[in-house]
Amino acid sequence: MAADINLKLHEGELVGLVGANGIGKSTLLRTLSKVQPPLHGSVFLSDKEIREYKTVELASQLSVVLTEQIASKNLTVYELVALGRQPYTNWVGKMSEDDIEKVKAAIEVTHITELTSKRCFELSDGQLQKALIARAIAQDTPFIMLDEPTTHLDVYHKAYILKLLKRLAFETKKTILFSTHEIDFAIQLCDKMIVMNEEGFEFGRPKELIQCRAFSSLFPEDLILFDDKSGRYKVRG
Repeated sequence: MAADINLKLHEGELVGLVGANGIGKSTLLRTLSKVQPPLHGSVFLSDKEIREYKTVELASQLSVVLTEQIASKNLTVYELVALGRQPYTNWVGKMSEDDIEKVKAAIEVTHITELTSKRCFELSDGQLQKALIARAIAQDTPFIMLDEPTTHLDVYHKAYILKLLKRLAFETKKTILFSTHEIDFAIQLCDKMIVMNEEGFEFGRPKELIQCRAFSSLFPEDLILFDDKSGRYKVRG
C-alpha cells in the first residue's frame, strides 16, 4: 500500500486517482474526506486541518460520492438531490428559495430533469450515478470527491460521467477528485492525476506522468504494456 503521500489540489482541477486493486485508493479517499482517521500525517482543507471541522461545517466544504448503496431507493430523484441541501436547512429540513434554486441548478447541469419524479429503484446504474453527482453539486461545496463513479457503467456512460465531471470542474471552479479504473479516459480528461503503486505514488499532469513512465509501473508487463505514444494500455500479442 502506498505511503508518504504529499500533494496539493487546486481550485477548478479535475484530478484522477488510479492504481491497481488493493493499492489503497478507497482508503486514501476515505482518509481525505474524514470518513476514517489518517494513520499518520495531516489533511488540510482550505488551510484548516480536516479533523478540526465539525460535521455540519465540513459538509459545507466537501461533498462525497462513495460506492455504498443509498439508504432508500424509494426516494424520488428530486428528493435524493435535495438531500444535498441538508447542511444548510433548518432543523425541520425546510428548504428556502435559495435551496430550491440550488437543487434545480444541479438537476439541470447533470441533465436529469426528465428523471426527477422517478423513484431511484427505477433508474439504470448510469442514471442513478448522475443523480448522486447532482446531489453532490446541490450540496454546493468547493471540493467534490467520488469513489469509482463509473463502476458498472458501459463504455459510453463511463465517458459521459467523466466528461460531465470535467465540465463541472471547469465551469464551477470546483476541485473534483475521483478514483477510477478507466485510466485511458482519465489520461485524456484529467488536469492532474495521482498514480499509486507499490513503491509510493506519482502526482502531476498526465503528459508528465507518461514521460516519467508512471503508468508503465502499475501492472505486470507479462500481459499488458503501456504505450507512451498513444497514452493507452495494449494487450501483449
